[in-house]
Amino acid sequence: MMRNLLLAGAMLAGTTHAAWAVTCDEALTIAVEGVTLTDASAQAAGDGLPAHCILHGEMGARTGDDGQPYALRFELRLPDTWDGRFMHQFNGGNDGEVKPALGMWSNLPDGTGALARGMAVVSSDAGHDGAARPETGLVAGNAFGFDFEARRMYGYGAVAMLNPAALELTTAYYGHAPDYSYGAGTSNGGRHAMVAAERMPGAFDGILAGYPGFNLPRAALQHAWDVQSFRSAGPSLAKAFSPADMAVAADKITQACDALDGLEDGMVFDLKGCQAAFDPDSMTCTADMQENCLRPEQTAALVRIHKGPHLADGTALYSDWAWDPGLASGGWRFWKLESPIPPWGKKPIIAVMGAGSLAQVFTTPPSDVDGTPEALENYLMNFDFEASADAINATTAAFPESAMQVMTPPHSDNPTLAEFQAEGGKLLIFHGQADPVFSILDTIKWFDTLHSNTPEADEFTRLYTIPGMPHGAGGNAADEADLLGALIDWVEQDKAPGALTAHVRTANDEAASNMGASRPLCPYPSFAVYTGDNPAMADSFTCSDS
Repeated sequence: MMRNLLLAGAMLAGTTHAAWAVTCDEALTIAVEGVTLTDASAQAAGDGLPAHCILHGEMGARTGDDGQPYALRFELRLPDTWDGRFMHQFNGGNDGEVKPALGMWSNLPDGTGALARGMAVVSSDAGHDGAARPETGLVAGNAFGFDFEARRMYGYGAVAMLNPAALELTTAYYGHAPDYSYGAGTSNGGRHAMVAAERMPGAFDGILAGYPGFNLPRAALQHAWDVQSFRSAGPSLAKAFSPADMAVAADKITQACDALDGLEDGMVFDLKGCQAAFDPDSMTCTADMQENCLRPEQTAALVRIHKGPHLADGTALYSDWAWDPGLASGGWRFWKLESPIPPWGKKPIIAVMGAGSLAQVFTTPPSDVDGTPEALENYLMNFDFEASADAINATTAAFPESAMQVMTPPHSDNPTLAEFQAEGGKLLIFHGQADPVFSILDTIKWFDTLHSNTPEADEFTRLYTIPGMPHGAGGNAADEADLLGALIDWVEQDKAPGALTAHVRTANDEAASNMGASRPLCPYPSFAVYTGDNPAMADSFTCSDS
């Protein structure tokens, strides 16, 4: 771990750039084996960020087996007033783009991101350019899946290649190594984070994993399952369930579950209690209830989706899903039912990015699917689970590791994190209960298994579930908390995190009824219970296991 590599007389936090070994104007003279630096520019302070140097470079340029050019491109931001910390920013989606190295996500309060704190931050495209094949249409971002090495880089190779090089660049720039090293990301970036905890157990002192897609290929099977289920309830995905229909489902869940935590505020903190209390049949129209209800085929579709994909003999292919009122959120709908994007045919993300990913990245051998909205949805509609689901586990001579082996953390079905524990690392995970992309129940299962295998796992892992929050942010949720600050305090001050105070983001108009409110995020398996007299304040709640 980085803290074990501290140099004698390490710098004081906040030292100015005059003390650094290299200036931004001189940064291109830094030589690191395997790295080609392409440009360096000084960025003035502004927009809540400190003055800093931006370095761009690349590694591992090659021609792939598919005849396409590949390289690992990156951005490293080096603040003039450095706090001695380094962060590897893990990016989401299919990668394929060098996102600005800010170390900031929508769940973090303004000013609490990595660069804003004074940390050096690196970001990359994970070894492929998602815009390199525009002629392929909407599958351009997935086209790298035809090259095994590009898959491997996306899965785990890019972080392993870039991390030591970025640390060497940072050390050369400032004149000494970082005091602490962190890794953080959400969604696919959360997957990168959990993969790093297993594959690179000594690389990071602290890891922050948000709504992690650690079982990415299995979760991709859910996309086909969803499309087939929704289309059984309507002529199109958007028409299968209107926003009003989803509001009916959310209202029925709320009626059954909202009071379980002691306060009817639209946020269901007792997740497990809700799964036991909610009866999906309560959504269905009857002879005595013809309004504010769902048609039987709609209820059946939602039940099927929440059960998760499985084979005819009952074998589960991914995970079941939690019933949460957040299924009525715009984020849930955007992923599963419809988007406002004309080039996508207004189809949801699962029918565009999801279909291409399943066809070309998460199954072996990859399938050549046309990049039109209609073709992509049809691919999912015609996906044969009995014949093709196991392609996520398949290998060939050209693809010697399966998608599951490449994308998921080793031992993900039976984790111990023994090496990460031995290195003294800390792992903090957070996940929305209404996530429509990666099941919160899958994350809970992983966490429960880890704690069963490693009784002392509480000493180095935390899981926080966020009621009402879909993928990323939004929903009727307290969807903002200083999660990075909690991780830093744990790593550097040995202050183990308990309940974290979360707020409703000011930009979250789906939580208008709770705007200005705060709630405690309790470390799983505990959850917030209302015991006070001010429903707007987090200190009116206590964490309880029952």
